[in-house]
Amino acid sequence: MILAWIFASPAERRLLSGGRLRGPTPWVIAIMTFSIMIIAASGLALTNTATLLSNAIEARYSIEVPGGGRDLQHLLQAVQSAPGVTSAQAVPEAEMRRTLERWLGPGARSEDLPVPALINFDLRPGADVAPIQARVSAISPEARIAAHRETVRPLLNSLRLLQWVALGLVLLLSAAAAAAVVLAARGALDTNRSTIDVMHGVGATDLQVTHLFQRRIAIDALTGSLIGAVAASIVLLLLATGAAFAGQLTGGATLGPIDFVILALLPVALTVLATSVARAAVLGALRQAL
Repeated sequence: MILAWIFASPAERRLLSGGRLRGPTPWVIAIMTFSIMIIAASGLALTNTATLLSNAIEARYSIEVPGGGRDLQHLLQAVQSAPGVTSAQAVPEAEMRRTLERWLGPGARSEDLPVPALINFDLRPGADVAPIQARVSAISPEARIAAHRETVRPLLNSLRLLQWVALGLVLLLSAAAAAAVVLAARGALDTNRSTIDVMHGVGATDLQVTHLFQRRIAIDALTGSLIGAVAASIVLLLLATGAAFAGQLTGGATLGPIDFVILALLPVALTVLATSVARAAVLGALRQAL
């Protein structure tokens, strides 16, 4: 239907003054499209990161063994033989100190700094951690089991909040673009008031007049959306040069094929929104004027 508005006859296109990119509307929509696509891409990347992180730690637990972990190997064997455990790996105290030495320096080797040994293990979905806790307590009463999902929950909550913030910004920018289209449509009505009066005088209906403005707004919106989409794509491609480093930080959670399809549909959705809003604004203004 949009194509029918764009490919109008030369006579119909001459009825309204102005031309493509002569007014502010295409540039406003281009800026809105650029901002929406960048924000939407950030929100989608955050969604992928949160999903990947949540799946990775859903069934992962750690056993903290204070005092150097003298019973570390005994505990590891007990955990490995426990029902529901799919994998288990010990992290000795010495290895923990070598890791901390990167940030604390030689002080990490001090005996005054208590550093526990760790055992990381994964459970099958639906497995109960209580029997493992009983085994661990029988060998080392000081040891305790911590679920990774509880430790990382604040980070996941922050990521989810940022996703909602991104969605809210996309909706706000879409509403701002719609408001700009309404102002542009009403301004075009005032500018072409004499032409509209002549068209009404020769028998044109409000719908026929509205179709002319729909066509102009559709062209402006489509042109602006394409400009904004191209600019956003260039920026995203430039940012993609750091995708390898970002993949190391997020476990490979970047934009996927579905995300690119969503981003590609955003300029089309904004064009349809602008055209629909323009139709409602023009038709309403014409009916109020009669």
